[in-house]
Amino acid sequence: MSLISGLCGVSSRLLRGGLSGVSPLLPGQTCVLTAGKKDLVDLPVLDEDELEEQFVRGSGPGGQATNKTSNCVVLKHIPTGVVVKCHQTRSVEINRKRARDIMREKLDVLYKGELSQVLVKKKESELRKQEKKRKSNDNLERKRLFHEAMAADSKPGSDTV
Repeated sequence: MSLISGLCGVSSRLLRGGLSGVSPLLPGQTCVLTAGKKDLVDLPVLDEDELEEQFVRGSGPGGQATNKTSNCVVLKHIPTGVVVKCHQTRSVEINRKRARDIMREKLDVLYKGELSQVLVKKKESELRKQEKKRKSNDNLERKRLFHEAMAADSKPGSDTV
């Protein structure tokens, strides 16, 4: 099974309306939903035969726990040459799982480019952040103008009651 045949092109609109099991982008291909990531549903499926896995010593702080144990996972996808290195925890099993999750996201970006779910989510997040910052700046500007108007009204020359 190749990675392309494991892709599922289910849009969020299709998920809300019901899941037929057949991808609209790849006719005749079945849809495989990913477990654990509810918001990322059509990441590529990894074939273990196409992966090369190594366990190496990690780097960074941690002293003896890092320097004497080989719990850093290096995962290479042979057909594309994409390499992922994961040393987020001291557990080899958790690092193996996380390395595979990262690999699936990287392959999604590689295969779909700008249409990948990872990049779309990132752009949406950036747009929300920009909108929040714009609203905050507008609010601060309104407060500044209000305080200026209040200061102008309270000057000794104006006798308004």
